[in-house]
Order: sequence, then structure tokens, then C-alpha cells
Amino acid sequence: MQARTFSVSFFLVCFLCLSSQSAFAKKMYRWVNENGETIFSDQVPPEQSQLRRESLNEKGRVVEVTEKEKTKEQQAIDNRLNALKKAQEKIIAQQAANDKVLLSTFRNVKDMEASLYATLQSLDAQRNVAQGNLKRVEDQLASQQKKAAELERNGKKVPKNLLDEIKQTEEQIQVAYAEINKQIEKKNRSKAEFEANIERFKFLTQDNADPSKAADTAQTNIADEIGLYACETDALCAKAWASAHDFIKANATTPIDTDTDKLIMGRAPASDNDLSLSVSKIEDENKKQQLFLDIHCRESSLGTELCASQKVRDIRSAFRPFIEGAVSK
Repeated sequence: MQARTFSVSFFLVCFLCLSSQSAFAKKMYRWVNENGETIFSDQVPPEQSQLRRESLNEKGRVVEVTEKEKTKEQQAIDNRLNALKKAQEKIIAQQAANDKVLLSTFRNVKDMEASLYATLQSLDAQRNVAQGNLKRVEDQLASQQKKAAELERNGKKVPKNLLDEIKQTEEQIQVAYAEINKQIEKKNRSKAEFEANIERFKFLTQDNADPSKAADTAQTNIADEIGLYACETDALCAKAWASAHDFIKANATTPIDTDTDKLIMGRAPASDNDLSLSVSKIEDENKKQQLFLDIHCRESSLGTELCASQKVRDIRSAFRPFIEGAVSK
């Protein structure tokens, strides 16, 4: 069957002149072609099937919309935006969960400081045990070496089993030193984590005498730590989006290779010292625009260490103030 196709002016004339709805007896489609012409037809030509079109019912009302088919590049960008949104939601959810545990575990800073003291005391006790083991094997080595030295002074050959014992004791000393260093690192890490939690607790409860009420405001405070800027208006969001380019250029070591109205993305890291930054424009559950900063490092042990460093945390925490400063000018 030959498709019935009308120009917009002819269709409107027919629609106004005919009292019956025979023109819509079949399902009709409406779309705008490459030349900007509005087309009505009961069939969509294959060469125009990728265009955005609307399905009309017998009363001429839109009942369904088929969006324009996206290119591979557009699909890749959409996939990247979805991944960034999931990453943002994961970070926010994790921080919210950590805050909830923090606020439900401790009543005040004194409780946290007491817990820190108890933890450090326990770790010191474990290190004392390791140091006691080290002293024991060092004394053992001294005795073995003394025995070997006496044999040599008397012109006797040091037996193989004694040499093996000396070697084993030296290995035990290395293990004991490693254990002590491990305990020291564990203590330093625990101390740093507790101090960070204490500062976070103070931050969450700074405006609330009752810590339970702080949980209500914790979600809004998370933005300062994960690199999130919420746009108040479309005009401010446009200024923020422009300044996001400047932030990436100032802090990334790789150039921008994707730049759309929703995603600014740097080239993938090529070395262990590279930092690739991207900023995405994403809507929250209230349809409010927000800019989310994502930082990528090379997939290597040194790259992982870099992304977990204070340098990266500082870049992330600087994002919101930078954008706000640029927007306020």
C-alpha cells in the first residue's frame, strides 16, 4: 500500500474542512524531516525512521513519542553519564551510611576520644608483645653467634646445624621487625581514621545539640566532600558549566577529549601520575541540575594509590568552592 503523506498546510485544511475523522481512521505519525518540514503519514519511510516522531490517535492527539535514534557517540556519552550518576549515588549512599553509623555509635566527642584511647592502648599492647618476641630472638641470635665465635677461636669448624640455626634466627628477627612495623602502621592508620571521624562528627553536629537530628542534615553536607555542586537556577548552572572547564584544565593532567552539554571528560590516564577529570550534568530526584566531579587514575597499583591520596581528596573538596566562586562573580 502506498503511504498517504501530506504537507502540514494541506493536512490542516483537510482536517478543518472534513467533519468526519476519516483522515485518522488509521494510526498516523507526525515528524519533522531533515529540511524542517512537518510530515503527517500513516507510514514512516525507512530512511526517516531514525527521526523523532509522534504517534497520533483518531482525534489527532499524541499518544506516543519515539525519540530520535542516537548515534554511537551519543550512546557512549549516555552510557558514561549513567555510569557517573551511579558512581555519584554510590558515594552519597556510602557516606550517608557511614554518617548514620557514626551518629548512632557515639553520643559525643568525649566518647569518641575514649574509644580512640582504648584502641591505641590495645595496639600498643600488641606492639609490646611483638617487641618482646624481637628481644627474645635477638638474644637467641647473640647466643648462637657467641657459640660460633668460640668455636672459630678454638680453631674448630662451625657445624652446619648451628649455621642453619643462625640463619633461621636472623629470618625470625626480620619477621619480628616486619610485625612491629605493621603494628606501628596499624596504630597510625587507626589514629588517623579516628581523628577524621571525630572531625566528621563535629561537622555533622555543629548546628545540632542533639546528634540524632544531625542525620537529617548530613545528606546536604556530603556535597562538600564528594565534589558536587547543585545549581540553583538554569542561568547559574550555565555559568557553573563554563567554569567547570577551567577547573578541569587547572587540575587534570590529561586534556579534554569529550565536551557536550552534559559531559566534559578528560582523556584516559596514560601514566601512573595522570589524573583524568570529568564533570557531568545530572538531574537529582527533584529534577534539579547538579554538577558531579569524577576523578580517574590509571589502573595500576600506583594509580590506585594516587586516587586514594590527599591530593585527590583536596581536588575533590575544592570543586564546589571553585564553582561557587566563579558563579558569584
